Amino acid sequence: MASRLGWPFVPIEPAQLSEDGIDQESHQLARTFDRLLELPSAVAFVDEVEEIASTREEEGKVTPRVTTEFLRQVPRLRHASHHVLVCATNVISRLDAAFLRPGRFDHVLPVGPPEDEARGAIWRRYVSEITDTAVDVDALVAASARFTAADIEFAAGKAAQIAIEREYSGNVTGRATTEDFLVGIDQTPPTLTPEMVEVFERDVERFART
Repeated sequence: MASRLGWPFVPIEPAQLSEDGIDQESHQLARTFDRLLELPSAVAFVDEVEEIASTREEEGKVTPRVTTEFLRQVPRLRHASHHVLVCATNVISRLDAAFLRPGRFDHVLPVGPPEDEARGAIWRRYVSEITDTAVDVDALVAASARFTAADIEFAAGKAAQIAIEREYSGNVTGRATTEDFLVGIDQTPPTLTPEMVEVFERDVERFART
């Protein structure tokens, strides 16, 4: 988004808000937004936003004061014509109900596990970097259900390692093959579980707003 708009990209790190102590988190958050709004334009990004916007009834390391302060600050960016606030979370059900209410964010976009087409694109990227041998990408896609992009990267690295070890052993020379990638997949437990996918699909029905 920042690249398309030509605006500065400004990450807001929840962990940095407590550097001066937990008691100062809400003040540090307000100061962060003050500095952000001094810029003529910006795309602000908060990853793991549940760290500063979890439900205020929940006991945890986030104080209700921080969540309340964040809820106060969001409209300031909404009313700034050249500022955009983007937040990401893996546990949307932990977010405070007021945070998800229409009027604070225009869109709540689900970004789920990569489907077959997406996994194919990711596989082709790593295959092209690792080998010039013809590889059956469709077979890799079929074997890597419930893989994240990070899982695919790890499995591809395993395949490259297998090819290198084979070459250095002196037995066979050659680049990584389809079989090497399939072995790499077999040695990589998928991050996602059926239960995680099911929870995500329920969250999409409950919270998504496009």
